[in-house]
Amino acid sequence: MKQLQTLLAIAVSGVLLNCGLTASAQNGKPGYATVVRVEGEASYSLDGGHTKFPLVAGKYLAAGSCIYTGDSGVVDVVLGKSMALPQAPSTPDRISLAVDAPVRGLVGYQPTTEQNSIRLMASSTLAIDKLNTISSGADSVSDTELDLQQGSIYASVKKLSPAAQYLVKTPTGIAGVRGTEFVIALNKNGTIKDVAVYKTFHDDGLVLAVVSPSGATETFLIKDGEIWEPGNHGPRPLSPQLRGFLADIFRTLRTHYYQLCNFDFDRTQYRCSTDFGF
Repeated sequence: MKQLQTLLAIAVSGVLLNCGLTASAQNGKPGYATVVRVEGEASYSLDGGHTKFPLVAGKYLAAGSCIYTGDSGVVDVVLGKSMALPQAPSTPDRISLAVDAPVRGLVGYQPTTEQNSIRLMASSTLAIDKLNTISSGADSVSDTELDLQQGSIYASVKKLSPAAQYLVKTPTGIAGVRGTEFVIALNKNGTIKDVAVYKTFHDDGLVLAVVSPSGATETFLIKDGEIWEPGNHGPRPLSPQLRGFLADIFRTLRTHYYQLCNFDFDRTQYRCSTDFGF
């Protein structure tokens, strides 16, 4: 597994360098994944899955954590610095303390386009391998590495500085982005089912390196409004129906008011997702 990740990281880094997108090993302060929405069954682990705890909105997780969603679970997280969210009045009758607090109270929070956010869909596993922030007043993430082990994610990544990097690893590939709204979906065996880019922010697109069935490494550049699926020679344009569906998803990730610990949001957006393989 480590050899595969090294091979793919080299392949992606080479393409990023060719595009003028140089990643740096700039040191930063530890970042956090702040859970802003939970629906259905979801949990997290701090020891590689040996011990799992129920996940609640308001929890923040550092690098080394892993998030799991059940058959009907959906989780939204914002990646960045530890956010000083306002504390709501204590309501112990509605929520219990986590075993490894801190966990915030019932609050409302609105992410913006200047923050990186992720939505984990049902039956997904996402490990946070690396999450560092640039030491400045801006809520920026300088070095992010995520490991999507199963399931699917929608991710909105702001335009990063030349010294920053954002990588998503999978069992058979790795993706690098620098200012992109994208989707990665895996098959049950961990292979990549499809990767779609809804929008880029002054960026060339998503760089994807995958291991083919023959064992060779193939690299693709998936541009604004394109989708890649195994077996195709390259990316193809999104259908109008899929583009409209993704527009709704990323609109909620960018601008929707998150009511923490309030699970009354419309689930219809998830029901139609199976039409597109996500």
